[in-house]
Amino acid sequence: MGVPVLRLHRIAIGPIRRGKEQFCMFFFLGVFKMVSPHLPEYIRHLLKGSSYPHDADEVQLLQTHVSYITFAGKYVYKWKKPVDFGFLDFSTLAHRHFYCEEELRLNRRLCPEVYLETIAITEEDGSFALNGQGEVIEYGVKMLRLPEELMMERILAEGKLLTHHLAKIVEILMPFYTAATIAEPEHQYGTVDAVGKAVRDNFKQTSRFVGGTALSADRFRLLQEFTDDVLSGKELFEQRRKAGYIKECHGDLHSGNICLDQNVHIFDCIEFNKSLRCIDIAADLAFLAMDLDFHNRSDLSRFFVDYFVDLSGDSGVFDVLNFYKCYRAYVRGKIGLLTSDDSGVGTEISRKALQQAGRYFQLAEKYATE
Repeated sequence: MGVPVLRLHRIAIGPIRRGKEQFCMFFFLGVFKMVSPHLPEYIRHLLKGSSYPHDADEVQLLQTHVSYITFAGKYVYKWKKPVDFGFLDFSTLAHRHFYCEEELRLNRRLCPEVYLETIAITEEDGSFALNGQGEVIEYGVKMLRLPEELMMERILAEGKLLTHHLAKIVEILMPFYTAATIAEPEHQYGTVDAVGKAVRDNFKQTSRFVGGTALSADRFRLLQEFTDDVLSGKELFEQRRKAGYIKECHGDLHSGNICLDQNVHIFDCIEFNKSLRCIDIAADLAFLAMDLDFHNRSDLSRFFVDYFVDLSGDSGVFDVLNFYKCYRAYVRGKIGLLTSDDSGVGTEISRKALQQAGRYFQLAEKYATE
């Protein structure tokens, strides 16, 4: 589109496509064009360029099932919806404020120059303002836009992703993981019970879709059996935990959340649920490795993991890699199902989401049978 954009994924920072729907919502399947006419008043206000204290000739709105995202001039603003999905609770203003602050704090670990500030929208006498004097009715996160043409997902789709790009990503992740906080021993992060709950919750959340075009009963059963078999090996997970590999990671490491600028930006980590980011480093790596596999670049996927293992010496990654890749693929498939079932997204996006969900479940089965 010719305008630099920061890729907002999941809740995301991502390129806006004109004339072509793009969806990568929540852990993926994220941003899609707004189709519902039922917008909050403050969002309607923010669609006007005059609402911002900087140049914003054209304001564009995207949304996910958990966020509204306004693209205004050189900046991106993300506003959390008042929703509660169990694993994510933005149901109160206080919760939304807290998670805006968390989003800022956590993403500044890898992108301090991108995540600028938490911002409020206020209302006074029926008028709205950014950081105004009235009552605070919503909080958001203000970010810089990044160049659309340098988004890793776009470069990958164009067949231009090279090993040196992935080497740079690994070289950024190495000190990040080294500095990351090790999960507290008193918590259960990374235990077989905690991992098992996360995986089995996905099965529960997709059970009503079993037998549909994206997730057959046979595939669903096979993936459950694979999961149960791996989780029966409690010692494997305990070894990873005792070795200090359960850390406060990124949690949403895929090509939609990486910009291959001169300074590589890895953004949009998980802020809303600590258990989803206090994970095995291998689970973090598995997301991007799976993403590369999904885009038919298994060669790059292997290079990415091999290079990390070479630098880190953590050969134990290979013991759990397929399990976590399967888990990641299933999560993306799940979100595709949820997106396709959302009456607010429109027929075409629903169809694409369902189709893509099927591809992810097929990939999950591949991991389970290798």
